[in-house]
Amino acid sequence: MLDWLKNINKEYPDFWKNYLSKFETKPNRFVVICTETSGLNPVKDVILSIGAFAVVNDSIIIQDNFEAVLLQYKYLHDNGLSNEFIIESKMTKLQEAEALQKFIDYLGNAVLVGHHINFDIEMINASLERLDCGRLKNEALDIDMMYRKLTDINDKQFSLDDLSEIYKIPKSDRNSSAEDAYTIALLFLKLKSRLGIK
Repeated sequence: MLDWLKNINKEYPDFWKNYLSKFETKPNRFVVICTETSGLNPVKDVILSIGAFAVVNDSIIIQDNFEAVLLQYKYLHDNGLSNEFIIESKMTKLQEAEALQKFIDYLGNAVLVGHHINFDIEMINASLERLDCGRLKNEALDIDMMYRKLTDINDKQFSLDDLSEIYKIPKSDRNSSAEDAYTIALLFLKLKSRLGIK
């Protein structure tokens, strides 16, 4: 059956209806995100953690952030993987459904920013599908594509480490999605001003 026909009378969860209603106004912030995942396949892999920071008026708003470890015990158990990462993490630990709901509430209609953002979006969309929701509606910007546009390079992709080196952003011992999100936010501010994005 056609997907759109299936969804005509679909009853979405309340948090999703609330999210959709936010698109009646123009976004007033960017949300820089990074996900840590169990692999690169949105169909069979899952999100292990999400880190995000808001950017408003050319500033990273540290207190406007989101960070969570997703409890994916079933996935880890089914695949014989260690859950050491989850146990050792000091971040808030939430079930996937609760984490996604809180993240969507936090995100609102903001413009998403990330490094190879399409992958993060596909992983989030796969999680949302498990919750009987639609797909993210947010506009999105990718810092790799922004850099390539700025330098007119079309035949190469740049890693987060490459871009950090180019813009002299000090490396931390990055080991969390929030630390990566903060690095992406710093890069975004540099690229945003050079590209004249408001």
